[in-house]
Amino acid sequence: MSIFLSSKAASAQWGKSALLSYSDGGITIHYKKELKLDAIQRAGRKIESQGIGHCKLEGEGWDLEANWHFWLGYRQPKSHHIAKIEWSKLSQKEVLELKNRLLIIDWTRDCINQPAEEQSPMQLAQRCTDLLASFTRHINYKFIVGDELKNNNYMGLYTVGKGSNRPPVLLELDYNPSKNNDMPVTVCLIGKGITFDSGGYSLKPSSFMESMRSDMGGAALITGALALAIARGLNYRVKLYLCCADNLVSGSAFKLGDIINYRNKVSVEIENTDAEGRLVLADGLLCADSDNAKYIIDCATLTGAAKVAVGNDYQSLLSFDDIFASKLLQSADNEHEAFWRLPLAEFHRQQFPSSFADIGNSGLPNTAGASTAAAFLSYFIKDYRNNWLHIDCSATFRKSATALWATGATGVGVRSLANLLLTLK
Repeated sequence: MSIFLSSKAASAQWGKSALLSYSDGGITIHYKKELKLDAIQRAGRKIESQGIGHCKLEGEGWDLEANWHFWLGYRQPKSHHIAKIEWSKLSQKEVLELKNRLLIIDWTRDCINQPAEEQSPMQLAQRCTDLLASFTRHINYKFIVGDELKNNNYMGLYTVGKGSNRPPVLLELDYNPSKNNDMPVTVCLIGKGITFDSGGYSLKPSSFMESMRSDMGGAALITGALALAIARGLNYRVKLYLCCADNLVSGSAFKLGDIINYRNKVSVEIENTDAEGRLVLADGLLCADSDNAKYIIDCATLTGAAKVAVGNDYQSLLSFDDIFASKLLQSADNEHEAFWRLPLAEFHRQQFPSSFADIGNSGLPNTAGASTAAAFLSYFIKDYRNNWLHIDCSATFRKSATALWATGATGVGVRSLANLLLTLK
């Protein structure tokens, strides 16, 4: 089926403000210039829902972004592998960029959509490593698994993951195109990789647990971003830490009242086992801090509070560093992706007191959950006020379809973070 674009309104027979019109020659997408990409993505959803499995993008107006946004709407988890799109004519550079997006962002969406039974912590860590290895030879990596985490004092990740018969894993990956082991680390990236989150003994209700295959979305997102940045020519040293575990209920699972002693001498009382993401990220942040990286970025599906604040439409950004935060927001604008900055202030760091440890892991009631979660993480970065970004991945996964998106993972954020990485030196 041929698909055309038009900035002119459809004829009256198709209805007032019709998005689509039909003829013997194919389907025309009608858009307003200021909402072109939005209209194309919505049209992709409608055309896919009509069972049209072969689309040829023809005529004027099909630039790179138009091609891509059609695919964002058209793609859905069950049929994307059999869908056939004939892309419009693009330049050689644009063809390469589109190819890389299709490989990497589709990989990110597939990875997040993967059933938890088919993606253990080790399988997730290996899958992320395989993606990066397919784009570069300049990586070294190791997996720290199970009891080895305890032996190396990675107590947050070990504690959260020990309740599962699938052992927790820390992936340490070093991308170093210079091949010089003395080259400073410019950026450290940390991803939350909870491959299934039952909530532990603070058990989630089924309606909240059903989408917890996606609780490793931060790990997939940050890996995809690094892969796309490498594909676009990233030429400095980056380290990636993925904190991968199941959060399950068992005789060996961690319990309320337990205390975790981290290697930076911060002790944490467990007040809610469903606030586990911050516990595993703490180990990754401590690794990043010890690398003396100039910049630190972490990504995590960390709080329901972020989704309450911005829905599934934006990725949430929290940072003490206005300049660094503005760089990410500019990168998001450049890549046509939606990020929204939520508040993070010094007083948020005082909102999780504990009678038995330095801090609790849950926070006081009636406080800003996304902000206090980010403030918790700041205890594991020495210079937390500078060059650190926390992404609470609100837009990673949708439990139901919308006019723009199919049910499941979106891949939003991969492009913005890749763009950001290419602006840092």
